[in-house]
Amino acid sequence: MASSNFIMVSFFIIVLLWSSCYVLSHSIPTKFYHCICKNSDFSDPFPTAFFTPQDASFIPILSSTAQNLRCLMTSVPKPELIFIPKTEYQVQAAVICAKMLNIQLRVRSGGHDYEGLSYISVIGSSPFVIVDLSKLRGINVNIKENSAWAQAGATVGEVYYKISKKSKTLGFPAGLCTSLGIGGHITGGAYGSMMRKFGLGVDNVIDARIVNANGTILDRKSMGEDLFWAIRGGGGASFGIILSWKMKLVTVPSTVTVFTVPKILEDGATRIFYKWQQVADKIDDRLFMRVIISVVDKKELEGERTVQTAYNSLFLENADRLLHIMNESFPELGLTQKDCTEMSWIESILYIAGYPTNTPPEVLLQGKSQFKSYFKAKSDFVKKPIPKTGLEGVWKRVLKEDSALMIWNPYGGMMGKILESETPFPHRKAVIFMIQYLTVWNQPDQELATKHVDWIRKLYKYMTKYASMFPREAYVNYRDLDLGMNKNVNSNSSFLQASMWGNKYFKNNFNRLVQIKTKVDPENFFKHEQSIPVLPLNQ
Repeated sequence: MASSNFIMVSFFIIVLLWSSCYVLSHSIPTKFYHCICKNSDFSDPFPTAFFTPQDASFIPILSSTAQNLRCLMTSVPKPELIFIPKTEYQVQAAVICAKMLNIQLRVRSGGHDYEGLSYISVIGSSPFVIVDLSKLRGINVNIKENSAWAQAGATVGEVYYKISKKSKTLGFPAGLCTSLGIGGHITGGAYGSMMRKFGLGVDNVIDARIVNANGTILDRKSMGEDLFWAIRGGGGASFGIILSWKMKLVTVPSTVTVFTVPKILEDGATRIFYKWQQVADKIDDRLFMRVIISVVDKKELEGERTVQTAYNSLFLENADRLLHIMNESFPELGLTQKDCTEMSWIESILYIAGYPTNTPPEVLLQGKSQFKSYFKAKSDFVKKPIPKTGLEGVWKRVLKEDSALMIWNPYGGMMGKILESETPFPHRKAVIFMIQYLTVWNQPDQELATKHVDWIRKLYKYMTKYASMFPREAYVNYRDLDLGMNKNVNSNSSFLQASMWGNKYFKNNFNRLVQIKTKVDPENFFKHEQSIPVLPLNQ
């Protein structure tokens, strides 16, 4: 009997120690896991990097970087598996295995995509898995070259912080939200507070590493200039999985100036804002002066609300020079010395991102977003100033919404000097400003969601006569499924469906993106609700 027990215990230990690649199951997660083990350097036990809906940690991991809680509601389809690779070769294996097993891949670097397309799927019948790049966050700053390599899972804030630790006079012109994953952020353009001086993030990328549809790791030289062009602004997850970007760093002054000046309707906000439209794209290109529009309570009348326009700005120089420029070009705002605060560039990152005063830069290493909510967003590009009567119509509609938010970002400067065809991001010359529309709510209630979404759609419809036309342009990093969807990404009709939103996001560059997609991914392996389609078979 003792001998028998010994044999049983020994057998049990052998099973536990057996290579975890030989799990005796035929489920999608297990098949995927087994394949990853065979095709990469992965050899850890299943639970360390693979998470199924049966795991207690599945939902926390799924929601860990998800920005839009609307995409996590119980009615939204969930992945069969979340895989968190630790090396490039494991990402490569994920592509090979997904293709072999006929599994959809969703790739997440930061999780900020507005329609949640990096972690949900509502197309096709195939199961899908998430490849979460959050462990790939290495950053290497080279001061001699004025460059930096950043892996896809690193956040924009981490990149800024690492640059600032190496140099007080170097920076990178990317997003204002510091928890953005750098991998997906740059695929859509990457605009930020230095874009009027230095252009977009994509305008300052000089190399990349990517896994293509064949599971091959490529850099700029081996992928060729067509694919390198496409991934710098052509939207995420259409051409491959970005592993890392090489960025050209830009020179920033040791002292910059920031200010935020609020003006409510009773302070003459309409008149001041109308003048802002005349100067925002023409003023000194070192000045980024966006306007954040919201509804606030009137201080003197409890229960009554008004519209606030807050001028939130970064100037790449000292306060004295800023005041001279503002007094000359935009005296209507009434900017004073006490409104201005001088600080370092890295401190200005925290300021623009909305962190409290005196927050240490190390907070940027936390990576994850502190601002999560249920929301719906849209975007517009405007090429002519909106008349005061039009603005009054905006205020009227904004006051009807509980949580309306609009952000008007100025263009001009370097943005008007780069050709539309230089990258897939086409919104360049003649654009005065871009508008981001947002409505936010805090409860997972469908009736509440419908109310807010209906409001933003009505506002968007009202703005039609003031927005760019033929096409009415939109920003691909502010994904909007209202613009159209690839309902059947494997059919020839997907090209026609995609043109509804493709021309809005990319204008004439859409056709070139389709041609490149057809060449590098003819089987349309990398696909989602608004992925670049392949050409129909008969073309």
